[in-house]
Amino acid sequence: MIIKASAALRNDYTSISNIAKETKEPIYITKNGEGDLVLMSIDAFEKREQMLQLRAKVLQAEQERIDGAASLSVSQARKQLRERVNDI
Repeated sequence: MIIKASAALRNDYTSISNIAKETKEPIYITKNGEGDLVLMSIDAFEKREQMLQLRAKVLQAEQERIDGAASLSVSQARKQLRERVNDI
C-alpha cells in the first residue's frame, strides 16, 4: 500500500504521478494524518472499471440462472461460438 501526504502531492506531483503509472496501484493521500483521497493512473482506473463491469455481468448471469433462465451446456456454448465465428 502506497501512502503519501497531501503536501507531497502538491510539492512533487510528477514523482507521485510516475509512481501511480509504474506500480498501477492506488496511492492513498492523507490530509492531517487522516485518509482523504485515493489517486490512481487512468490506465489502472479504466482496467478496474472494466473488471467491475465484467463482475456485474457475471453476477447478473448467475442470478438469471438461479431464477431459472435457460442455460447452455459447455458443448452447446462451443457450438454457438463456432457458428458465430464462422458467420464473421
